[in-house]
Amino acid sequence: MLQGAITHPDLPHPANRRRRLSTRALAVVTGMLVVLAGFSTWYATRTRVMDFRSEQQMNSSGLLSEWAKGAVIVLIRHAERCDRSDNTCLSDPAGITVAGSQSATEVGKGIAQLGLQHAELLSSPEVRTQQTAHFLFGKAIATQDWLGQCDRDFAKNAFSHKEAGYNLVLVTHSGCIDRVERQLKVPGGERSSEYASALFVSMGNNGKARILGQMNAEQWQKLVTRAGS
Repeated sequence: MLQGAITHPDLPHPANRRRRLSTRALAVVTGMLVVLAGFSTWYATRTRVMDFRSEQQMNSSGLLSEWAKGAVIVLIRHAERCDRSDNTCLSDPAGITVAGSQSATEVGKGIAQLGLQHAELLSSPEVRTQQTAHFLFGKAIATQDWLGQCDRDFAKNAFSHKEAGYNLVLVTHSGCIDRVERQLKVPGGERSSEYASALFVSMGNNGKARILGQMNAEQWQKLVTRAGS
């Protein structure tokens, strides 16, 4: 009788095959763990933008306390633009619609409830942003060219214009707001700004910015209505 298994000289020994399979399996598992760790790190570091739907959310996010300290930058997109709508134009074809002016007025009432005593107001020089600003605040406000230039330096310019103890309200464009969201690591699928919506950013004492949340024109109107009832 044969005392042991006979192995073909050209075939690997079973023990060696098992070792190779174990090494291969370990490499696969290790690779999966590395990918999972990378995904977890990416997911943990990306910024989620809260949609404010109530005063309670505004309070829990820290917006109201940060506003009281003069530590907030608000980026407001212009209202509905005339040249991309079938709605009636307010006046200048490069400006906003009548409906857009009404939305801006309601948003302005909401911002006024936060308090503008310690706030600097600036607008892009474009007609649509200047008109929006007029209906937001009931007056013309100062314009600066960089607010209409949605380039890679926009976020840096916005942060550098913030003065300690004063909130900064900027009437600008969707592309410029997108630049700030990119800078603060908001994922592409979550970067958006509707007409007359506002993005709130807090500037800490260390100069580090963080997004508090955003509010669209419809939610501003609901907030104003609730406050007046």
